[in-house]
Amino acid sequence: MLHNKFWQGFFAIAPIVSLLLIFVGYFVFIFALISEIPELKQDNNVPPVEILQGMGFFFILLLLTIFISISSLVFYIVHAVQNPNLKENNMLVVWILLFLFVGGIGKLIYWIVEIIGKRNTLPANS
Repeated sequence: MLHNKFWQGFFAIAPIVSLLLIFVGYFVFIFALISEIPELKQDNNVPPVEILQGMGFFFILLLLTIFISISSLVFYIVHAVQNPNLKENNMLVVWILLFLFVGGIGKLIYWIVEIIGKRNTLPANS
């Protein structure tokens, strides 16, 4: 699974895409909440469940994003540890620190620079 091109690309791009979807979902929820303010002023007997009905989907997306981000972090740390190109020039610690502190952007840069850029120098099953 570590050398599968699909999973390498998925774990590089999915955290960033899911974060963007979270922002879109948040803004849609806030816009829907703001657009309902005139109706809420007229009807004082609206239950709170109707006001916050979109929060469930937002929290599911949030949990999915957290799961994808943690999975991506583990995937790319294991990939970096097994990458023979990083052991030659001692870049392993630098990449792992980038994964931890920069997050999704660090994984995307690693995928572009170390996997796609050096695909010819890795073993045939990479």
